[in-house]
Amino acid sequence: MTGPLLTADSLTRRFGSLVALDGLSLAVDAGELFGLVGPDGAGKTTALRLLAGQLRPDRGAARVLGMDPARAGETVRAALGYVPQQFSLYGDLSVQENIDFFGAMFGLRRRDIEERAEELLRLTRLSHFRARRADALSGGMYKKLSIACSLLHRPRVLLLDEPTNGVDPVSRRELWQLLQRFASEGMAVLLTTAYMDEAARCHRVGLLHQGRLIRSQTPGEMRKDEKLACFWLETRTREDAEAALAHPAVLTAVVQGRRHRILVKKESAEELSRRVRESGGRLTETAPGFEDLFLFYTREDGRGA
Repeated sequence: MTGPLLTADSLTRRFGSLVALDGLSLAVDAGELFGLVGPDGAGKTTALRLLAGQLRPDRGAARVLGMDPARAGETVRAALGYVPQQFSLYGDLSVQENIDFFGAMFGLRRRDIEERAEELLRLTRLSHFRARRADALSGGMYKKLSIACSLLHRPRVLLLDEPTNGVDPVSRRELWQLLQRFASEGMAVLLTTAYMDEAARCHRVGLLHQGRLIRSQTPGEMRKDEKLACFWLETRTREDAEAALAHPAVLTAVVQGRRHRILVKKESAEELSRRVRESGGRLTETAPGFEDLFLFYTREDGRGA
């Protein structure tokens, strides 16, 4: 098919009086790695469950290869890989036995399972652990086995809910290498994360806050907001710091050690810098990070961070 492989159009879902997801719209193309970024409670898991067809929306529509995932059933499941936060591997089964089980669940022939298992175990670096029980794997290895099991049937769309949560830095890097490889091979990959720094690894990023998508851009576009500048603020006294932070140009501020990392209106940066210098302090410009930008955009959204 042409066009996006995965779409959400005004997806909305309530749980009682709580609006967990409020009008989410997005599209993910073949070969694209899209990151849905936000803190706990932002609506990320609800979004993925709707896109996977596990929940029905109160309003709006989800489409996987043009099909409604909540209605198309087996047809969508054949095109979709879904890795929730708690993927249900069988702890008392080995790595190989889990793969055999999930391959059978997908209706694959024995020969196809064996061929695909060899490929996926090599990619995930689990070939030497095929006899190890799943409940004896490290957190990172467990996540990689979960991903391998979800890819046995060669889906064109992959959904992952916070895949790097709780894994060590080395496993985190390896997981990202896998996801980038899958995207480069033409898969549409949508993942959620609460780690703002991971946004830079995605082709496009959606910032989700209190159920609403407040920004959707490439990482480069987000960093090049021409209205904003980021600085390290160093002052001689706490009173000087408080005076500088009270300036209307300062949009967000985060304490890091004895310095403050501040996001300011670029048009007022020179005036602020002059005032700081006059009091014996210093402003040093730095590239804005995604945490800086997220704090600003949530404030701009009018709901607070």
